[in-house]
Amino acid sequence: MTQAPTVAPPDTPGRRVEGASPAPARTGAGAPRRPRRSSGILLAAPMTMYVVAFFVAPLVLLAVYSVMKFDLLTFQVRSGFTLENYRELFSSTYVGAVLRSLAMTVVMTAVCVVLGFPVALTIARASGRVKALLLVAVIVPYWISFVVRTYAWLELLSPTGVVSKVAAFFGIVPEGAQLGYSTFAIGVGMVAGYLPLMILPMFMALDRIDPALQEAAADMGLSRRRAFWKITVKLAMPGSIAGVLLVGIPATGEYTIPAILGGSKTLMVGNVEAEQFLATGNYPFGAAIATTLMVVMLAVLFASRKRLDRLGDIT
Repeated sequence: MTQAPTVAPPDTPGRRVEGASPAPARTGAGAPRRPRRSSGILLAAPMTMYVVAFFVAPLVLLAVYSVMKFDLLTFQVRSGFTLENYRELFSSTYVGAVLRSLAMTVVMTAVCVVLGFPVALTIARASGRVKALLLVAVIVPYWISFVVRTYAWLELLSPTGVVSKVAAFFGIVPEGAQLGYSTFAIGVGMVAGYLPLMILPMFMALDRIDPALQEAAADMGLSRRRAFWKITVKLAMPGSIAGVLLVGIPATGEYTIPAILGGSKTLMVGNVEAEQFLATGNYPFGAAIATTLMVVMLAVLFASRKRLDRLGDIT
């Protein structure tokens, strides 16, 4: 009696026959291609070179110049390590300009927050065409040159300007007062110049808040004031912090506005820095000022980043 031959079941995809050797990997045109790391490196190389050449290298060069020596007799920069430039920065001659710039930045940023939040909230609660028109009204000033807008404020703050006449009408200042070329003029110019940078990120944060949250808070018994603070203000905090950074960081080293609206009466750190580079030729001291401001701003950025991460975890 003969035994019938055993017929093996047909192979199915993904099924391995017991006792059979594994099939060799496919090669050639039909084989799946794996992404190569070298291709990713080649794609990132142009941007990396751009960042290194135009961002990292100038900052490193600035830091190197800040510890070099400057000969006051020949007005030449000499090689050698010294911290005298940083000691001179915190002397009585220049510490006033640094403190004045920091105080002006804090006050001006706070004013931008107070003025910008209601405007951003109004735009966020508007609808349709009204919202678009309000956003355009905020952005339109940036269609005009920053220098031209600053010189326009110089005219408005002159004794015959609109601002001076309105202030004199209400008895705030005497008739024909010169409001320009002063610390007040610098503050007004900085607020007017940087206010849109505060409004836009606040608007983006407020526009994403679900209106149903206010109704839910009212159903839970919260008053309108507490609901506004607990929901609207808290959820808009990331946009507010972004606006503070966008306004405060460039305002700390602002040069154009103090130079035009302050004249020679108000000395700011940006004017001192520009004078060292353009007039005196003391590159090491100017680099020390710029490096100090850069370190302070980096510290503020890192602290703000941690704060934003905490807010992200909460929201």
